[in-house]
Amino acid sequence: MSTAIVTGQPVPGSPIEGELRTLGFDVRTASDAAEAVALLRDAPPAGRVALVDASFVGHPHALRLGLTDPRFPAGAVPGAVTVQDPSRAALVRALESEAAAPAPGGDTALRTGTGLPDRLAGALETEGVAVHRPELGDLVARVPRAPQERSEARQAVAAVDDEAIRLRTAVKSRDGFFTTHCVSPYSRYLARWCARRGLTPNQVTTASLLTALIAAGCAATGTRGGFVAAGLLLLFSFVLDCTDGQLARYSLQYSTLGAWLDATFDRAKEYAYYAGLALGAARGGDDVWALALGAMVLQTCRHVVDFSFNEANHDAEANTSPTASLSGRLDSVGWTVWLRRMVVLPIGERWALIAVLTAVTTPRITFVVLLAGCVLAACYTTAGRLLRSLARKARRTDRAARALADLADSGPLTEALVPRLRSLARFPAPAVAALGGAVLIAVTALTPSGSAGPLLGAVGYVLCSALAVSRPLTGALDWLVPPFFRAAEYGVILLLASRTADSGALPAAFGLVAAVAYHHYDTVYRIRGGSGAPPRALVRATGGHEGRVLLVTAASLLAPSGFTVALTVLAVVVALVVLVESIRFWVSAGAPAVHDEGEPA
Repeated sequence: MSTAIVTGQPVPGSPIEGELRTLGFDVRTASDAAEAVALLRDAPPAGRVALVDASFVGHPHALRLGLTDPRFPAGAVPGAVTVQDPSRAALVRALESEAAAPAPGGDTALRTGTGLPDRLAGALETEGVAVHRPELGDLVARVPRAPQERSEARQAVAAVDDEAIRLRTAVKSRDGFFTTHCVSPYSRYLARWCARRGLTPNQVTTASLLTALIAAGCAATGTRGGFVAAGLLLLFSFVLDCTDGQLARYSLQYSTLGAWLDATFDRAKEYAYYAGLALGAARGGDDVWALALGAMVLQTCRHVVDFSFNEANHDAEANTSPTASLSGRLDSVGWTVWLRRMVVLPIGERWALIAVLTAVTTPRITFVVLLAGCVLAACYTTAGRLLRSLARKARRTDRAARALADLADSGPLTEALVPRLRSLARFPAPAVAALGGAVLIAVTALTPSGSAGPLLGAVGYVLCSALAVSRPLTGALDWLVPPFFRAAEYGVILLLASRTADSGALPAAFGLVAAVAYHHYDTVYRIRGGSGAPPRALVRATGGHEGRVLLVTAASLLAPSGFTVALTVLAVVVALVVLVESIRFWVSAGAPAVHDEGEPA
């Protein structure tokens, strides 16, 4: 239970205690700092504690933003301060100092505790506690002293619609055209409806997943009615996907489990839908599993490009390159902002495209158009990142190099080879990684099915991948190394499965790539949450990207049915190992309290 201590002399007619109770606080009152110390010591040992000036006048949502956001160890708005359990000792020390300090010249304000929360917030920052001070915008949060000031503050509160601001800020400030103009105008009200009925973001996220899985099941029927229902359900799933984040922001319900669910369910929904479309097409006599797998490979590689580039530049100084300057100028022209957001085919536009094409065309047309759009988007975004990287003069930090190494997902073979190959690392890491992947793909594509060519290409790939990461990834273009590895691994699985006579190889390959992609997404979200990459034991257990490539190419020498079985077994093993560790991590108390707001693409 959270505890709020209202300090200072009570103000007749003030609603502050009722507002704090509405926010979930057990409210207690203290006339001065000494009494506040005693109440703070008596507060339940677990849970948030807050000190609020009895003279506070402001919007309830201002208090909500300052006092209830679980993502920050401490927070403050004018007239109120709060800390979570890890920072409580610092608050106790600051409060004890206030209680022990003599009031200079008999200052009544210091003796009664008026203005105490603001001074405590400053003392916490002096001790090194990061105090979150939310941007309030038009929201009011004041501590008036004179009756005239109080009257003016109350008038200012009445002049601003607290609920309208709360609804508006529940929507992400930067989103795609379809989401901004076709979903958010009404999904925010759905989020409020959910909040008033006690629903949590995690429940809405789960409902979105179930809706998408039902949509995939409808698509798998292979009937026109099923395709129409699938398209409509996919759109509704996306509405719920927007609603869960808006609900989290509306009610500040951020959680560790929510971070994991929201971060991974988008990919699970989309890729399950791909599988449903492929199954539906197969019922109609059209095998599009290669297209479905190609769409998943391309989409995942696009995300890896985004993630790697962002991690490489996480600590970089402001980009003053000509490309960034041009981007800034284009952002000043309204229509170009929306055009540039649409051309990258973000999730809203992509799901709308898939839903409409599913309902009115065939799975094959849906995948062909989707692949064409994703290729265009990939070319646009990757070209921009290349230009920015070449023009940027900033040096990569050790943190960025470590993040790229984690995203590379190198396994035990690389660990064994790096000490022996480090002296040979004279070429840029992206060039070596690209060479290894290109040779692997070319040999696999050009040699007969069932030959030893892919295995020999995999041996060369293992050597090149180890050479690429034998030195820290601090170069301007080293963020390309993880995407090259992903493209090579996923691409060779797609090629080998598509060239096999057994019709079950492609669905098995789809499952394997889905399991490995989940592992790579899980790595990204752990890094973004500040918890670091998955344990090395997990990476070793899954073989690393180079180990899996070697294993899959070796399995391709088996009979077609044997290769399918090998892919299926590998997919199940990777999925089980990765999911067990991922669930253990994300439901643990040590995971970061954040809520992922979704990827723009």
